[in-house]
Amino acid sequence: MNATQFITDRELYERVIQGEVPQAEQFLWLGTSDLKDLHVNKGKRMVPFLEIISDLVGKGVKVRLLHAKEPGPAFRKDFDRYPTLLNGVERVLCPRVHFKSIIVDGRFAYSGSANLTGAGIGAKSDGKRNFENGIVTTDPELVKQIMDQFDAIWMGAPCDGCKRKKYCADFRLLQETED
Repeated sequence: MNATQFITDRELYERVIQGEVPQAEQFLWLGTSDLKDLHVNKGKRMVPFLEIISDLVGKGVKVRLLHAKEPGPAFRKDFDRYPTLLNGVERVLCPRVHFKSIIVDGRFAYSGSANLTGAGIGAKSDGKRNFENGIVTTDPELVKQIMDQFDAIWMGAPCDGCKRKKYCADFRLLQETED
């Protein structure tokens, strides 16, 4: 693969979700504004994407999930089916997150328009999926820049000056524990 490529639609699923995510060995960072029940191919069957994440957690991969709103009930039901996810996935909810990024082991990154939903980056057919695009890269400098943005938000760098704290469940929880 070239260091950086522009990809669209079904390519996102094939290159990122099917190609790179299962190859994670150390860490996987997932950034999305919307998070819904997403099914993917695993061998000859369709499974929740959370099963792939659970498999990675079982292999010792550290998973971070940064998202803007609570996922839907189908996602929550699937999440509960995989007990390794409870302690194996770190989650931060930030209502200002609108970027979509997937970072694998600090060697590969996706950045683009697709949310972690079936219509966004899932296995849906062309007639049912959104029109999406983004870049995939193994360029170390570009991967670092995508990681730096993700990590800054993860660590709360913009929180002090944020004007949307009243919408931030994690910030409210932090305030309650400090009182």
